[in-house]
Amino acid sequence: MKRGTFRKRGVKVGLAPGTLVHIGDKKIDKVIIKIVAYNSERIVEKELNSVEECLAFKDQPGMNLWIDVDGLDQIEVIEKLGSYFHIHPLTLEDVLNTAQRPKMEDYDSYVYTVLKMMLLDKEKNEIIIDQVSIVFGYNYILSFQEREVDVFDPLRERLKNPASRLRKNGVDYLAYGLIDAVIDNYFLILEHFGEEIEELEDELVIQPSPETIRTIQKFKRIMITLRKSVWPLRELINGMQKIESEIIKDTTQIYLRDVYDHTIQVIDSVEDFREILASMVDIYLSSVSNKMNDIMKVLTVIATIFIPLTFVAGVYGMNFEYMPELQWRWGYPAILLFMASVGTIMFSYFKKKRWV
Repeated sequence: MKRGTFRKRGVKVGLAPGTLVHIGDKKIDKVIIKIVAYNSERIVEKELNSVEECLAFKDQPGMNLWIDVDGLDQIEVIEKLGSYFHIHPLTLEDVLNTAQRPKMEDYDSYVYTVLKMMLLDKEKNEIIIDQVSIVFGYNYILSFQEREVDVFDPLRERLKNPASRLRKNGVDYLAYGLIDAVIDNYFLILEHFGEEIEELEDELVIQPSPETIRTIQKFKRIMITLRKSVWPLRELINGMQKIESEIIKDTTQIYLRDVYDHTIQVIDSVEDFREILASMVDIYLSSVSNKMNDIMKVLTVIATIFIPLTFVAGVYGMNFEYMPELQWRWGYPAILLFMASVGTIMFSYFKKKRWV
C-alpha cells in the first residue's frame, strides 16, 4: 500500500456510507469515456465527449453496451453513470476507492468485481498497480480504470471480428475477457521478473555484492505486492463460479474455470519466486561468510609463517655483546637463508594440506 493511502482515507471519516470521495492519485489529465455497442451483426465504437452521450446507446434493443472510463478523479462522471444504470452508492464508493482488495459482489441486477492491474515500468524495473472495477448487468458492462492503458485493446480488436465469441455471447463473456486480460498480463510481469531472478542467481554465485542483496530485497517486496493482489483473485473467480444469477450464463462458467486455473498458476509462480528469493538471501549470507573465512584463512597462514621468522628476527635483534654469530662474516646471509627456508617449508606443508 502506498504511503499516504491512510491519510487520504482519513478524508472519509465521519461521512455517511455511500458518500462519493476519490481516494487515490490523479493519474490522467482528462477523463476518457469510450463506448462499444455491439451484437453479432454490427458494432459501434466511439469516444464520447461527455457522459450524457451514453444515454443515446443505453437500452438499445438487441445491443450489448460496453462503457470504459479511464480516470477516476471526476466524481460527477461516476455519479451520473451510477444514476443512469442504477448502480448502488456503495458500489460507486468502492469504484472511487483505489485501495480496495480484489473482490466480487452480487447486487441481483448487476455483478461488481474489482481487481488490480499490473503494469511494468521497464526503466525503473518496477511494477505499477492500478485498480480496475467492472460492473456488468444483463446487457451492459462498465469498466473503470485509473489511467488509459492498452491491456484491453486486444479485446476491442476481437470485437471487430463478427466471427469472434465476444460478438456472439453476452456481456458476461466480455466481463470474463476483461478479467482474463488482466490476469494474462500477470504472466508477462512474472516472465520478466523470472528472467531477472535467473540473472540474479548467476550473479549471486559468481560475484555477490551489497547491490545484490539490495536487488533481492527489492524483488521480495515486489513479490509481496503481487501476492496481495493475486491471492484474493482466487476467491473472486470462485465466487463468480458459484453465483446463482442469470447474468452469468452457463456457457461462460466454462471459461471462468479456465481463468481460475490461470489464477492458480500465477499464485504458484509467485510463491515459487518468493521461496527462491528467500533461499537467495541465505545463499548470499553463506557466500559472504565463506568469503570472510577464505580471507581469514589466508591471513592466518601468513601470520603463522611469520611467527617463527619474527622469533628468529627478535632473537638476533637483542643487543648482547657476546652473541657468537655477531662476529661471523656470513651470519647475516645465513640467517636470511634460514628464515627463507623455514617460510618455504611451512608454505609447502600448508599447500600439501590444501589449507591454501
